[in-house]
Amino acid sequence: MDKEVQTVIEKMKKLRKEKQISILKLSVESGISRSHLFYIESKRTIPSLETLAKIAHAMNLQLKDFFV
Repeated sequence: MDKEVQTVIEKMKKLRKEKQISILKLSVESGISRSHLFYIESKRTIPSLETLAKIAHAMNLQLKDFFV
């Protein structure tokens, strides 16, 4: 997995924790399965841009927030 991808995933996880959103709540809000979110956060799978956009929307963020 590329370093850039790892950085995006780490930022996503950090923002989720800062907002105190559980993986279960994020799953419900984003429509992405809990297991898929777990695999993304544990860097076992690479999320698509569509998936990242759904996660960002569910967290009341913009997609760009994962990249800055």
